[in-house]
Amino acid sequence: MDWAEAQLQTWIGLKPNYKHGLGFSPTTNQTRKLRETGFFCPPSGLKINPGSKIEIILKLMMKAITLLGSTGSIGTQTLDIVKHHPQEFRLVGLAAGRNVEMLAAQIREFRPEIVAIADETLLPELRAAIADVDPKPILAAGPEGVRAVAAYGDAEAVVTGIVGCAGLLPTIAAIEAGKDIALANKETLIAGGPVVNPLVEKHGVKLLPADSEHSAIFQCLQGVPPGGLRRIILTASGGAFRDLPVEKLATVTVADALKHPNWSMGRKITIDSATLMNKGLEVIEAHYLFGMNYDDIDIVIHPQSIIHSLIEVQDTSVLAQLGWPDMRLPLLYALSWPQRIYTDWEPLDLVKAGSLTFREPDHDKYPCMQIAYAAGRAGGSMTAVLNAANEQAVALFLDEKINFLDIPKLIETVCDAHRNDYRENPSLDDILAADSWARRAVLEVSEKLQEAPELILLK
Repeated sequence: MDWAEAQLQTWIGLKPNYKHGLGFSPTTNQTRKLRETGFFCPPSGLKINPGSKIEIILKLMMKAITLLGSTGSIGTQTLDIVKHHPQEFRLVGLAAGRNVEMLAAQIREFRPEIVAIADETLLPELRAAIADVDPKPILAAGPEGVRAVAAYGDAEAVVTGIVGCAGLLPTIAAIEAGKDIALANKETLIAGGPVVNPLVEKHGVKLLPADSEHSAIFQCLQGVPPGGLRRIILTASGGAFRDLPVEKLATVTVADALKHPNWSMGRKITIDSATLMNKGLEVIEAHYLFGMNYDDIDIVIHPQSIIHSLIEVQDTSVLAQLGWPDMRLPLLYALSWPQRIYTDWEPLDLVKAGSLTFREPDHDKYPCMQIAYAAGRAGGSMTAVLNAANEQAVALFLDEKINFLDIPKLIETVCDAHRNDYRENPSLDDILAADSWARRAVLEVSEKLQEAPELILLK
């Protein structure tokens, strides 16, 4: 019996399905379990003919993934992982926002089965850009198209790299379709945690953190028994203004705020890093991911960004995850967990890294952190309002319509105004309504700010 026939014998009794050309189709859970055992390792020098049973089996044994936000920072780094590990991952679907040229190039290189572009007016342009691609993927457009990609086909995991609350509904669609989530979109839990966590439990899927801080916590927790976690310590780079005196923040520009000293990220998250709202949002995300009380989640400034976060366990031991600032590592771990895949990336050299330093955050300089803690403790619909208000305020700053110090003012004012309509146990409709209201409210308050320097509170 040859290698291919031996693998086929392991699937005896499966229901016939001629789609794959094998006479049957293994389920997602069966392929996952068999892959994790390492049973499907082809022998060295095995000849693989196109269309053969061996090729089909090897394709089935790759982890099938879908990528949302493929043209952004998270998306391009995820595709870099897929490109450099072609025996491990197979791309099923792509979704992007407006970058037709880049999306078309990704389609040519990775040949996904389905693709969506969020701006539906650009669908004809995308169709023309891939006119000579054969076979062509299924093309979809608009928010419904993105959700269709998220739920499509046999993908085991969906990487959620869409920026902001726009990632919430596609993530829910993927969960309801039984996909594991590699969560690179923190707003999904910040805005939708009260709805998303119950859905994760209901559908029995895994929610794996793919950002550096929460991945670090998750990695440190491997082997920690239930009840062993005592405290979470999130590290923060301090952003573009970590060494700038607070009195100089009034005159900083968008260009100044986008100069992150350590990380290469998208514009929105880079501004969040400059305000340290990114840490406040990560505190809320850590609460939903790991079930910790807000009093047990701390933030520390760590300028070198070598320690990506730490945990303290019940006996006061502190565990940390270290590495060069590189988003590919947490993305790879979210996709490969519980396995560890070899890479040729530069290993961490502690001598080269040099001194690792820490300091307490300056709350006068970074008021967004305390605003986020307050919203997290309020819970319910308040975190959705916080998230939406921050997104809208950051957008206004990036458009140079408000000053840097107006960002926390707008957020705090809108959160205070929401107390009149607060929902302790919000439904998805409540969350979406709160999100929409908060964006309008920020625009209203910002207009009043232009009329008068003193902040006029919403009625």
